[in-house]
Amino acid sequence: MGKKAQFGSKIGLVAATVGSAVGLGNVWRFPAEAQANGGAAFLVVYIACVFLLGVPVMVSEFALGRAGRSDAVGAFKNLGASKPWWGVGALAVCASYMILCFYMVVAGWTIEYLWASLTRALYDIDTSASMESSFAGKMQDMIGGSYRPLVATYITILINICVLAVGVQKGIERLSNILMPVLFLVLLVMCGVSMSLDKAAEGLAYFLNPDFSKITPSVVLNALGQAFFSLSLGMGILITYSSYFPNSTKLTKTAVTVSLLDLLVAMMMGIIIFPAITSFGLQDANLEGTTLVFVTLPEVFNMMPWTRLWSTLFFLLLTVAAITSTISIAEVTVAFVSDRFRTSRIKACLITLMPLFVFSTVCSLSLGVWSGFRIADMNIFNLLDTVATNIILPVVSIGVCVYLGWVAPKNILQDEISNYGKAGRHPGYLIRIIIRYIAPALISLVLISYFLNV
Repeated sequence: MGKKAQFGSKIGLVAATVGSAVGLGNVWRFPAEAQANGGAAFLVVYIACVFLLGVPVMVSEFALGRAGRSDAVGAFKNLGASKPWWGVGALAVCASYMILCFYMVVAGWTIEYLWASLTRALYDIDTSASMESSFAGKMQDMIGGSYRPLVATYITILINICVLAVGVQKGIERLSNILMPVLFLVLLVMCGVSMSLDKAAEGLAYFLNPDFSKITPSVVLNALGQAFFSLSLGMGILITYSSYFPNSTKLTKTAVTVSLLDLLVAMMMGIIIFPAITSFGLQDANLEGTTLVFVTLPEVFNMMPWTRLWSTLFFLLLTVAAITSTISIAEVTVAFVSDRFRTSRIKACLITLMPLFVFSTVCSLSLGVWSGFRIADMNIFNLLDTVATNIILPVVSIGVCVYLGWVAPKNILQDEISNYGKAGRHPGYLIRIIIRYIAPALISLVLISYFLNV
């Protein structure tokens, strides 16, 4: 199989890892979660969760991946773990592939909306109806149809095949070095535009001025769940990517850097969205995920001058986030197939991604013409989302923490964090305490809370 691939530069390493974390979880899930959980109060708890728990768990996944130098399953095997622990890695691979099946569809929506913004077809609406109902109808046509969503989904799959087939440095790293600066540049422009609106101060106050009385146990659990989802923990991504880290990479510093940039994106999205919806009187609108992005924000853009420009920039931002996310999620299974079955990277890409033309088609059609077919009162799209993100990901995170905290030889975490004694002072002892006791307990509470609320 040859020498294990590695990222070629520190900038490329950080860009690729940030690209794996910065995705639709930041761009549309975070603002919706913040609006539903008290605005700035949620933000404060979210920041605490990212740095007190997210960073240590990220470091543990980095340590596991770099020490194991393999895919999410092989990393456990290479460290001498027994078969039950391989199952943690296998669950991560399964979850990532389940997420990939519907994430390709969502990424396709962003491409479709980007094109509709460029051509202004998105804003060719029925003026006799309310804007909300008009854009809701547009959304139904564009993501619930049987033809247009499939074309955009197939384009997304082909992009992934082209990028992943050429390798870690020439594919993942090179694309990340291009798209991450584009993402942050568009974010900055959109922040400037949003802050110039009439009621920007009112929207910023809601997002940045916390009312601590709104912090409840449910807010804490929701913030913790959002932190883990937005940092891509439990998906196998960070284990896989860290297997490409050079030995000189400082894991704690990298985890802090990635978390800071991930948090920055989430905060910038809040700065974009809350002043905008407040300025146009939409603060009471439904900000739940899909509706926020594909109904509420087009309403905002339609009331602004230069509608096509701002709409195009926003959906370009969304497309960049979606593409980098799909590539990182797909890499988990590509690496697994390549390492476990000793096959070439191109074959692994085809084995992994070609079936998605079928699986993603099923997910897409389950929102439209096949919406009547349901399992546990959910369509296929929502079923995959629920099982993977709400159940499997927390289980994997708990498994990684328990393995590194209690089962793996103590020197593995210590050596990886300290770069075998070359990193000087490091927080290895504190990280071990967190992943042994605190993180598994709190993640378990999130999992239990989900089942209690089903």
